[in-house]
Amino acid sequence: MINIEIDGKHIETENGSTVIEAAHKAGIAIPHFCYHKKLSIAANCRMCLVQVEKAPKPLPACATPVTEGMKVFTHSDQAVKAQKGVMEFLLINHPLDCPICDQGGECMLQDISVGYGAGHSRYQEEKRMVLSKDIGPLVSAEEMSRCINCTRCVRFGQEIGGKMELGQAFRTEHAEIVSFLSSTVDSELSGNMIDLCPVGALTSKPFRYKARSWELSRRRSISAHDSLGSNLAVHTKNNQVLRVLPIENEAINECWLSDKDRFAYEGLNTSDRLTKPMIKQDGKWQEVEWQVALEYAANGLRHIANGAGAEQVGGLATGGSTLEEMYLLQKLMRGMGSDNVDFRLRQSDFSADGKQQGTPWLGLSVADISRADRLLIVGSFLRKDHPVLAARIRQAVKKGLNVSLIHSADDDQLMHIAHKTIVAPDALVNTLSQVAQAVDAKQSDGIAGSLLSGERVAVLLGNFAQQHPQASQLQTLAQQIAVSTKGKFGFIGDAANSVGGYIAQATPGAKGMNAASMMASPRKAYVLLNVEAELDCANPQQAMAALQSADTVIVLSAYKNKALDYADVLLPIAPFTETSGTFISTEGRVQSFKGVVKPLGEARPAWKVLRVLGNLLKLDGFDFDTSESVRDEALEGVDVSAKLSNAITGVEVKAEVSAAGMQRVSDVPIYATDAVVRRSVPLQATADAAIPKVWMHSEELNNIGVKSGMNVKVNQGSGSVKLACCADDKLPKGVVRIAAGHPATSALGAMFGTITVERA
Repeated sequence: MINIEIDGKHIETENGSTVIEAAHKAGIAIPHFCYHKKLSIAANCRMCLVQVEKAPKPLPACATPVTEGMKVFTHSDQAVKAQKGVMEFLLINHPLDCPICDQGGECMLQDISVGYGAGHSRYQEEKRMVLSKDIGPLVSAEEMSRCINCTRCVRFGQEIGGKMELGQAFRTEHAEIVSFLSSTVDSELSGNMIDLCPVGALTSKPFRYKARSWELSRRRSISAHDSLGSNLAVHTKNNQVLRVLPIENEAINECWLSDKDRFAYEGLNTSDRLTKPMIKQDGKWQEVEWQVALEYAANGLRHIANGAGAEQVGGLATGGSTLEEMYLLQKLMRGMGSDNVDFRLRQSDFSADGKQQGTPWLGLSVADISRADRLLIVGSFLRKDHPVLAARIRQAVKKGLNVSLIHSADDDQLMHIAHKTIVAPDALVNTLSQVAQAVDAKQSDGIAGSLLSGERVAVLLGNFAQQHPQASQLQTLAQQIAVSTKGKFGFIGDAANSVGGYIAQATPGAKGMNAASMMASPRKAYVLLNVEAELDCANPQQAMAALQSADTVIVLSAYKNKALDYADVLLPIAPFTETSGTFISTEGRVQSFKGVVKPLGEARPAWKVLRVLGNLLKLDGFDFDTSESVRDEALEGVDVSAKLSNAITGVEVKAEVSAAGMQRVSDVPIYATDAVVRRSVPLQATADAAIPKVWMHSEELNNIGVKSGMNVKVNQGSGSVKLACCADDKLPKGVVRIAAGHPATSALGAMFGTITVERA
């Protein structure tokens, strides 16, 4: 530690830290623009000039390292004169458009100019003008004349996003920020540039001209769109969500937010929101009162349970449902005598049920990933499935983390991957088995050598591995590797409540049917919670056939959707912004939140709807007044951390015989993961939300006589689609990569399995 003095205050700080870091740690404010604690030092705004004893001129606090006995003056005459001089330069060309600037009220330049700006300008020349730029549907760069060239946005792209999409061109007063690689910024983290911009140059395009910052009410919430549990501030006005920003939590999302979490709110109040209960009679839909719809639903369930038997009733939920909702769904099913309940809709291998010793989870804290020195990722489209976690891993790689990857696709992770093996889905188990054997044999090269040379090892299974038809074998092998390397292993959950679903007991008991079984062997009645079957299930063909053959389908949804084709009752429920609830993140962190706006129309929180259904069916234990009382019952006597365990026993690992024909490789596109995200117009206008293409090795395209850009016909099961094809020579031969969870591919079958492609 080093002892310094700032403004007469004795401060002890770490060796290697800068003056501005020491000052901030001591609660001393130094004005600045280009400095940010998560970015590299640029020292190009000069606003943080301070006086240092014995230095001949003011020094930038952000770029001046501390030394023993240093004396710093942040508000001396010399320092203030320098800071005011810098402010005068910054304001020379800055437009006087504060009254119409979206950044008004939360602008660093505006705030600091109050203390350091002059009442008038000595410069009478014309201000320079920088032309506006269209950099995509999320970030607005309409008023680049406001830019003060702090380069925070440029450094964020390079250092956190992993890709330099913005750059600074030209010099002196001609310097300006331009899109560097293409005309748009396509990063899945691009919205963070808006937060970083200290002026109104980069603003939120969807939020533009909607409200002033002081008109907004702010409420804390939790991300509903991936498993990290990012902390959010939801900004509302007139009972409408207008903006979502990150709340800093170093242990989870640091100060970042993915674009999916930031802009998904635009999908909340779309034209297809379900705002009144509806029932289908004589093939026609009609709006009815809540009492009528609920009694109709209860009678339908009662009729099936009493007639065909309770085992003919099944309950399905998505992993983005709250703990309270899933708990009451399973309680409703079990109260009726059915054990058929599940939330793992995209899973295809359930052989771990009964062999899993606890609740599957990440296996370590999110913060511990930053401290690991060896990481093996198996079956994960990491960047798009978990953008903020990928950014954390990217930073850890810069500090020495050695990452290896085993997968069936070779996407650019925008970080150094030390070792990677890209194989067809049916070879995934074999490949991981070979790594496990090499680790046991203490081999010093390849993935095994990398893992054995580390002291803090982690093996993480991604969405693709969890959805794999041999997921339990991959889990067993990951466990074996973790034991041999004295490391940890776990799952990067695919949804906000992928851990919470287990804690809520929303999985089948010994006699119950899992999600896949309920579709393969159709039930006579289904209760669907937040489910869009053609997009959320592992095999949409099978799911749609099962639902269309059922006698009664009760859908609890925030939206009208294809359920209009197969449902009998539509009950409008509130999305996460309109209800209170709890998510348990992939690291087992329990986080509750409140609704930030009132439910739209006659929509009601799903926990209330399920409670009333339980009352109408005369089931015991449905006397809840608040969601908190539901949560407390669900977690009563439950030590969540004690329940977390990835340990598995009794699974035999056997090599798969290579499948005949082409194998399907499926990812769920980043903006197709759940109902709200799928309806966000700005997100659906991004490059990541483009209509999926059929990706194959160029040799495979040659075999069927097509070239990149041509249309092909894809057949799987009883369905087919026509899409454009593209060559990707990083894919293994014998596979077809085609997205799932998207309307353009929803006519196809299972996410894994054989698939045929022919010239259209």
